[in-house]
Amino acid sequence: MELIIGAHVSYKKEEQLLGCVKEALSYGANTFMFYTGAPQNTMRTEIKEEKVKEAYALLKKENMQVKDIIIHAPYIINLANPKTAEFAVSFLKEEIKRVEKLGITKIVLHPGSHVGVTKEEGIQNIIRGLNQVIDRTTKVMICLETMAGKGTECGSTFEELKQIVDGVNYNEKVGVCLDTCHIHDAGYDLSNFDEILLHFDKIIGLSKLQCIHINDSKNERSSHKDRHENIGYGTIGFSNLLAIIYHSKLEGIPKILETPYVDKEFPPYKFEIEEIRAKTYNENLYEDIKSFYK
Repeated sequence: MELIIGAHVSYKKEEQLLGCVKEALSYGANTFMFYTGAPQNTMRTEIKEEKVKEAYALLKKENMQVKDIIIHAPYIINLANPKTAEFAVSFLKEEIKRVEKLGITKIVLHPGSHVGVTKEEGIQNIIRGLNQVIDRTTKVMICLETMAGKGTECGSTFEELKQIVDGVNYNEKVGVCLDTCHIHDAGYDLSNFDEILLHFDKIIGLSKLQCIHINDSKNERSSHKDRHENIGYGTIGFSNLLAIIYHSKLEGIPKILETPYVDKEFPPYKFEIEEIRAKTYNENLYEDIKSFYK
C-alpha cells in the first residue's frame, strides 16, 4: 500500500506555500499540514500567487498530491461558545477563502468548547455556525477533529461528531479528522483499533474519515488532557500506532504527525517518518535528532 505520511509544517510570509512544500520534502514526507497564519490571532499575510505557482510546480515534480494536503483552521475559532460564535463564523469564512485561493480542499477544524452553556447547546451552536459557513458553492471539505474531552470540548465521542454532521445542511462537505492522541485521551482503546474502526463506521461512516493525526500520548487512556508525545514514547505505543498507520481500511488517507519538538527546538518528523517507513522503533530517537540538528 502507498503510505501517505507527512507532518505539521510552517507557513512563513516569505515563501508561504512553497516553503511548506520544501520543509515537508526535507522530512521525507509526501504530504503536510499547515496553518495559513498564526493560529492564535487574526493576522494574515496576502497570498503571493507566484509562490503558489512555484509550490505547485514543485509538488508536480515530486509527485506530491494536492488532494492530500491539509490546512488546519486557527484554534481561536470556537463555534460552540455563543459569545464567540459570530466572530468564529466570520473568521472561518475568511479562512476558507484563503484555503480555496491556495487550491487546498481540506481544512481541519476543532468543533469548539461549550463555555458557559451546556454541551448540547454547544453542539447546536456548532451546527448553526457550520450552516452559516457552508453552502452549495463551498469547495472545501471541513474535517471536524476528534477531541480529547478537555474542559468543555465538544466532539470527544463519535456520537457527538455524528450529531454535528447530521445537523449540517450540506453535510457532504463535512468530514472527520481522527487524532490518535485525542481519542486515546477521550477513552478509546487503540490496542483494539479494529473495534474502534467498526464503531466509527457504524456511527459516522468510514467514507467521512478524511485525515488522521498520528500522535502518541503523554497520558493514560481516558485522562481527557490532550498532551502529544513522540511516536513510541507515550502510552499508546509504537506497535499500536504502526497498526493504525498501515491499516488496510485506511489506505489513501493522509496521516499527519503533530508530535512535539525535541527540547522544544528540533523537529522530529524526518526521523519519525523514517522509523514509520522502516516499521522499526527507534529507541535512540531523541539522541539521533539532537545529533542531526546540532
